[in-house]
Amino acid sequence: MDARGQNRSKKSQEVIAIGSDHGGWELKEHLKVFLRKEGFHVEDFGCLTSESFDYPEIGINLSRDISNGKFGRGILICGTGIGMSIVANRFPGVRAALCNDIYTARMSREHNNANVLVLGGRVLGKGIAEEITNVWLNTHYCDPSGRHDRRLDQILKLEKEIMKRK
Repeated sequence: MDARGQNRSKKSQEVIAIGSDHGGWELKEHLKVFLRKEGFHVEDFGCLTSESFDYPEIGINLSRDISNGKFGRGILICGTGIGMSIVANRFPGVRAALCNDIYTARMSREHNNANVLVLGGRVLGKGIAEEITNVWLNTHYCDPSGRHDRRLDQILKLEKEIMKRK
């Protein structure tokens, strides 16, 4: 992993952490199959059925492991993706992006180096979710001018200031 948290390993060696609540369970199960076909290893954080389940528990566990460096990238899914986004972005070093289209998926990686993709299980169909996931996984952070680095550095500085207050 480089200084920006970008995982440069080949996808066949990369583990993708994935988790959902009941609202995203069906899409999570579908994407697990898709990810494995694409050559990724998958670590499932739950939930295990379509029965009602509180999204914060899943979001906290997955995001903590991204923040601690156990996994380079992850995918969180709830009904709309909003709840999981709120939870995930509470953790230092986690840059979770709620993506509902291919453009935002690409930009979240190229410009923001997002390390958690958030999807809405009740918002997206399986086909577009696969396309978004594929673009997100195969797009790399790119900043030849340095402007995105400058902005990410500002976020890192803020995270450090907040952590000092605790």
